[in-house]
Amino acid sequence: MNRLFVTGDTHGEIDIHKLSTVAWPRQAELTKDDYLIILGDFGFVWSEKYINTEEYWLKWLNNKPFTTLFIAGNHECYPRLRQYPKEKWNGGYIRKIRDSIFMLEHGQIFNIGGKTIFAMGGAKSIDRVYRKEGVDWWPEEMPSQEEYEIAVANLEANHFQVDYILTHCGPTSVINRLTHYPMESDELTQFLDHYVNQYVSFKWWYIGHYHIDHTIDDKYYFMYDDIMEI
Repeated sequence: MNRLFVTGDTHGEIDIHKLSTVAWPRQAELTKDDYLIILGDFGFVWSEKYINTEEYWLKWLNNKPFTTLFIAGNHECYPRLRQYPKEKWNGGYIRKIRDSIFMLEHGQIFNIGGKTIFAMGGAKSIDRVYRKEGVDWWPEEMPSQEEYEIAVANLEANHFQVDYILTHCGPTSVINRLTHYPMESDELTQFLDHYVNQYVSFKWWYIGHYHIDHTIDDKYYFMYDDIMEI
């Protein structure tokens, strides 16, 4: 039986401490048939300037007993991520970063252990005015029109029913109920609200990005430091 776990952003080595055996001892029970899903801002494929550090941490993560899946956040180097091979896996498309590290492409639906998962990464950086395009910010942080259309087509093909929704940012109406974070409504949060949240039947929705561990209506889970089995 596949076991699924989710956690929030890792930001490369900045927040990787939560995946240590000390912070998360339960990983000793897992195998490569079990999955940890990072909800965006993976950050381990960033700049060739730091390639030795990246290689160290990717090898460290690849050698973990579990398989790592992640959706892309806003703080990602999309041009480098998209250099990795794209292939079909468990019903949707992934980018294979290492043998057991996969990026889940925007708008895809996966079947893992009999559970259906809709994955939609991306978010608009509120700190983009302090960043430099092509160095530490990329406009591809927001899904393209084609990726929105792919997401809609996949949801329609699945009769608007999934078990879990995994996103980096949240739907507008839900994030507006958080009080600690400056909110910006944009085309992605509106899409998640007016299309996904309104029309898709789901059990639980897991969200990264907001650097908080919090639950709303026992249905929307904001993840950061916690690692939760789903």
